[in-house]
Amino acid sequence: MKKRFIVETTAAGSSARAGIIRTPHGDVPTPAFAPVASQGAVKGLTHDQVTALGAHLILCNSYHLFLRPGAEAVRAMGGLHAFISWPKPILTDSGGFQIYSLEPLAKVRRDGVAFASHLDGSKLFLTPEDVVDIQALLGSDIMMVLDHFVPFASPESKVREAVETTIRWAGRAREAFRKRESRAHLWAIAQGGVIPELRRRCAEELRDMDFDGYAVGGLGIGEAKAQLHKTLEQSDALLPKDKPRYLMGMGYPADILEAVDRGVDLFDCVLPTRNARNGSLFTRRGVVTIKNRKYADDLRPIDEDCGCPTCRRYSRAYLRHLYERKEITSAVLNTTHNLHFYLDFFKEMRQSIQSHSFQQFKLNLMNTLKEVNR
Repeated sequence: MKKRFIVETTAAGSSARAGIIRTPHGDVPTPAFAPVASQGAVKGLTHDQVTALGAHLILCNSYHLFLRPGAEAVRAMGGLHAFISWPKPILTDSGGFQIYSLEPLAKVRRDGVAFASHLDGSKLFLTPEDVVDIQALLGSDIMMVLDHFVPFASPESKVREAVETTIRWAGRAREAFRKRESRAHLWAIAQGGVIPELRRRCAEELRDMDFDGYAVGGLGIGEAKAQLHKTLEQSDALLPKDKPRYLMGMGYPADILEAVDRGVDLFDCVLPTRNARNGSLFTRRGVVTIKNRKYADDLRPIDEDCGCPTCRRYSRAYLRHLYERKEITSAVLNTTHNLHFYLDFFKEMRQSIQSHSFQQFKLNLMNTLKEVNR
């Protein structure tokens, strides 16, 4: 059997590495960014456009697809790849974030999570085994186990309880997955807040279960940057070197650089698409807020050094006009630019690791990024 993850290069003086994740629907070169397609679509773009921009992987939300149109319905239509006409790898999350974000609709119990649908209030209950079954019905390439985390600054007793729940559910998900003849990956999610002892316990327990990959979850929810970096360094030391690492839901370029430096391989985030719809456009010299009045007669592209379709053809003045008029085309063109920025950034970062110039790449970019709204 082929190895499911190959580390090709590790950067000099860093834990940054370039590798390949092998899945049933193709390879994913890392470091990689997965555009978010919660409902089976990247907002504002067709899948042909997403592919043309260089995406190798998308993230779909198993919770939302379970509710609508339903996992059985997706399977009956040929599985998620056929249903949404996306031939490349798909990662599906477990619904663990919805436990966090939909509180108090969600109630965690020892054997699973009870929640009321945000659509119609109907009562639902999901176990770790159910979540594996749902993702198997969807036909995911990378499945995430059901996990639990609590808000930042929760009492240590609550964080400890969430860690114990995460470990217990991971073991049950692993057993359910082993009973299937599946070529998909099953990845665990390490929790523990910013408490080193709990992070260590969770990572060690999950490591012993031998998952195909490991996510670092429960970060980016209020902790200080120093705490984030320390937690990532601890994870780099604890998680297997021969398995991919995934930092869930975090996506500012500066944070990505710091995480890659500490051994993270995979990222997802709604920032490039959501910010595009809100008129915030990423460049190597900061964020352009296209709705600002100063761009009303600015005939320059968003970024003169950018080769995306939006920058090659359209001016800031026109993009501001579209945004102000609430034209659908505004979201399309802005999302095209932002997603190109992210995917191109990851491509260059991978190349810098391969050429052993990552630290210089990081320094140069950190010196020019002047991010706002952080």
